[in-house]
Formats: sequence, C-alpha cells, structure tokens
Amino acid sequence: MSEGTSVTAPVQPQAGCTGLAAVRARLARALAEAGRAPDAAQLVAVSKTVPAERLREAFACGQRAFGESYVQEALAKQDALSDLAIEWHFIGPLQSNKTRPVAERFAWVHSVDRLRIAERLSAQRPAALPPLNVCIQVNIDREPTKSGVAPEEVRDLAQAVARLPRLALRGLMAIPAPATAPATQREAFRRVRALFEQLRAEGLPLDTLSMGMSDDLEAAVLEGATLVRVGSAIFGARPRPGH
Repeated sequence: MSEGTSVTAPVQPQAGCTGLAAVRARLARALAEAGRAPDAAQLVAVSKTVPAERLREAFACGQRAFGESYVQEALAKQDALSDLAIEWHFIGPLQSNKTRPVAERFAWVHSVDRLRIAERLSAQRPAALPPLNVCIQVNIDREPTKSGVAPEEVRDLAQAVARLPRLALRGLMAIPAPATAPATQREAFRRVRALFEQLRAEGLPLDTLSMGMSDDLEAAVLEGATLVRVGSAIFGARPRPGH
C-alpha cells in the first residue's frame, strides 16, 4: 500500500473509525484462523456513494486503499482528497468510454472482464506511471445480472491481458452469489482459488485474489483472499437509489 504525505489539516479520529476497527479485527481473526500471516490480506474500503469527508476520516484512522465503482463520482473525490496519499482501486463494471480517466488516475482495476477494456487501459496508461495493476473479474456462479468472464474463458483472457505492455496482471476478482452458510461461501471462493492456482501453474506470476465483502470476508480469507473489499461494515448501509 502506498504511504505518503499526511493529511494537510490533521483530522482527529471520529466515530467512523469504529467500523473500520471492527472490520480490521474480523480480518485479523480470520487470518489467524487460516494460519496465515497478519499482513497476508489487505483491506480495501469500498467508498462508492460515501462522501469525501468520510474517506478523509478513514484515512486519519489509517486506511489507505479505497474502492470506487462510479468514474465521475470517484474523480470528484480524488480532486477533493488530492492532498492525501490514497491508493485508488476501481472495482465496478467499466465501460469503454470511461477507461481513460481510470487508466490515468487509479492504481488498481479489479473488474477487467473483456480484452477490449484491457487493451484500452494499456494504451491509455501514462508512461510516467507504473503499470496499472489489474485483476480479471470472474462470474464464478454464472449469474446473468453480474459482470465477469465465465470460468472457462478465464485462461484465454488472462493470457492475453498478461501480454499487454502497460498492465500488470495481478490475479482474479469474484463476487459469488449471496449465501449465508459459511460452507457455501467457502465453496464458491474455493472455485475461484482453483482457477487462480491453475493460471499460476501455467506460468502466470499472479499474487492477488480479490474476494470477500462485508458478509463473507471470513470465508474468503480462509480460502486465500489477499484483498477484501468491505463497504457497509465500515461506512454503514448505503442509501437506496432515489434516496
């Protein structure tokens, strides 16, 4: 995670740190249960629809990586928080006409699911910046309403993305179908990890499994997640559309 300049006008930790601390404690317990190192999985705070001032508070509480899903909203927050050394992750579906600002202003894209999107990100990534870290999104449960490539198509897409010059293919991302039983949650994440291990066995130097959210981060960590994307457990429930 990138570290850098501190807040220009220091913010005293507020009540918003409570949710962040609780999620960090959950993550630490899950890693311990899995027998993994305390730093084996990192937290991405999902901040879509969350006002910039709340991200500033979370930054003051030590959070550095934030995940956004809507390009225009994210750009406004980046401008408002430009004095902070935030690591910006794009985690939502990405349209072709929105790739340029993402290529220019994010460190990570978790949601690559088409070669065309990856090609545009590669072509539009500024040469002065490090390669853009990307994950391929897998629709592991083949849900028609979700983005992501089908499991059987992951290999070909991964091989093609890995050849693009301004991208660093880091791994896979998935959002399994909702489930409440831990065993069911783990089974879906286990399938994602099997794809990941297959790609590694074929020579791709992958190191990232982006999986696990507020309701299933423990299951994801037990199955090898290295990035967990948590929003509502940190910031509270998001407003419904139209509210």
